Amino acid sequence: MKHNKLLRMAAIIGVVAMLSSGCSLLGSKKSGESIDPPPVDAETMASGKDGAAAVTAVNSMQTTLYFKDAQGYVAPVTMHLPKTVSIATKTLEYMVDGGPASSTLPKGFTALLPKGTTVKGINIKNGLAVVDFSKEFTNYNAQDERKILEAVTWALTGLGTVDKVSIWVEGKALKEMPVHNTPVEAELTRAMGINLEIASNINVGQSVPVTLYFANQTGDNFNYYVPVTRLVQRTSDVAKAAVEQLIKGPNTGKGLVSVMAPETNLLKVEVSSDNQLVTVDFNDKLLGSDKKIPSSAAQAVILSLTETTGASKVQLKVNGNVQVSSTDNQSFTKPVARPVHINPVKM
Repeated sequence: MKHNKLLRMAAIIGVVAMLSSGCSLLGSKKSGESIDPPPVDAETMASGKDGAAAVTAVNSMQTTLYFKDAQGYVAPVTMHLPKTVSIATKTLEYMVDGGPASSTLPKGFTALLPKGTTVKGINIKNGLAVVDFSKEFTNYNAQDERKILEAVTWALTGLGTVDKVSIWVEGKALKEMPVHNTPVEAELTRAMGINLEIASNINVGQSVPVTLYFANQTGDNFNYYVPVTRLVQRTSDVAKAAVEQLIKGPNTGKGLVSVMAPETNLLKVEVSSDNQLVTVDFNDKLLGSDKKIPSSAAQAVILSLTETTGASKVQLKVNGNVQVSSTDNQSFTKPVARPVHINPVKM
């Protein structure tokens, strides 16, 4: 099971030691999809107001990559990559230090795959991506060891055709990372978590993971979301646990910003029998003075619940009422789908 696999991996890797590294927050520039992360200003590109951007968009495809931000968090960034039949290979190439994405990364963001790394081959079959890297893949700093595994796994599993990742180097399956000797499972999945942390007074062996999305902003005003997998007291209601932890907010002193007012109360949360829809009801403290849900809060709830439960849609309510909207004019009268891309950058 997903949760047991995460716990096993956390124990093997030594999650407590990994949590001592720094982190980052939220943000994003507005994409053409109304439900995508915090609006900033990718509207020009989406609307075709900029001719050069419009031409570029025709010859490219949006893809979500993973990089390290200024606080050390592994964070998603959506970019336009050249159209190709091998999007998995192109995704990894753009995540290499000194690669084609370097000049367009938000301020403070850096690539995690070591300089000179190449993808010697990649084979995707039955949801498993077997990736063979060149020897340069092993030339990294020890503190980035787990971050590299997270970045590769989360980027590839976000493509839609990949559920699991197997990492090879120079034609041989990697059993452990070479610098800090982190064991590498034969098949890595998102069950490994990302930016792992442990809630206070929690026994890892009696815990369950929830993945939460908090916010941050770079020095050049790029707003973005950061996923954090937090181990909390074991429960069968992970949807409720995720929302409660989201309201509780990020760990203090780690740079992340809460997206919800602390006085917000969860009234009810339900997951449909087919596990495809989560319905969540809050009190009116979720609303701002304009009687709308802050867009950052709405997006964080949707991202956190879909990531934690595996559901594809979320129905937001306030005091039982679905006649609500967010500050970016997204209506929640009907269930909304998880955004395809997170934290798009302007071209």
